Amino acid sequence: MNRRVFLLGLLAAGCATGGPSGEVAIASGERGGMYFDFATLLAEQLLDVRGRVLETEGSLANLALLASGEAQVALALADSARVADPGLRLRALGRVYENYLQLVVRVDDPARVPADLAGRTVSLGAEGSGASLSGERMLVALGLRGSVRVEHLRLGDAAEALAAGRIDALLWSGGVPTPTLDDLPGIRLLPLAGLVPGLRAAHGSVYDQVPVPVGVYGATREVPTIGVANLLVCRASLPDDVAAAVTSTLISRAAALVPRQTLGTQFLDVRSLIGTAGLPLHPGAAATYRTHHH
Repeated sequence: MNRRVFLLGLLAAGCATGGPSGEVAIASGERGGMYFDFATLLAEQLLDVRGRVLETEGSLANLALLASGEAQVALALADSARVADPGLRLRALGRVYENYLQLVVRVDDPARVPADLAGRTVSLGAEGSGASLSGERMLVALGLRGSVRVEHLRLGDAAEALAAGRIDALLWSGGVPTPTLDDLPGIRLLPLAGLVPGLRAAHGSVYDQVPVPVGVYGATREVPTIGVANLLVCRASLPDDVAAAVTSTLISRAAALVPRQTLGTQFLDVRSLIGTAGLPLHPGAAATYRTHHH
């Protein structure tokens, strides 16, 4: 089976109601991460249309798939969405959860703050991932661009390289805990929240301070890090009825759309769904939210 494709059947309700027809390809993320898990749940729950999940490197790759027409719906970090080509005419279907930037080192590493990584080797996520954009911005904010040896590894490869000592740190953007990281013995997160003011000043209010809870990856105290809204996006040309079907799914199947790895830290409701970090809602989505609000 093509590793980038996970095909789900046509829901009987879609045929019975005469709703939107055809297939919605959802650009997700790396297998084992929250993007892929969320997209798989969404495809399983979609009302009136059938879903197909595309495994990708993440946000930037997803926007490229929207541009090429290979995907109709995509997951993207709010900072990645802001740098999308205006010709894409990007629109939001909803804000689906908060992503946590996680800068991971081995538990015995001497680094205590990100600046301690000067002169060392760090994976900033796969090429095409949202973490690669956030990570470059983070290095600039730290004044470390040029003094850190940067690699771009997929999560599984980065985790293996960290455990083997081939890299000193990895940056991941996802839910907490991320199972691939949770399976690594002896890791900890470096605090990133101190970078929020500088990042907001340079790039806008898409960055927030969020706490990684006690107990995640064995931590005995909260670790303040950076949160970025994760958006479900599409092009403005997506038919209104398809946008409405996806949005109705977000609203009516909310409880079934939270990946097991993030239960307790993530949830969906209409109030959070419409907070799309300044990206306009697709008209079909906006009409659906108005209907449910009333």
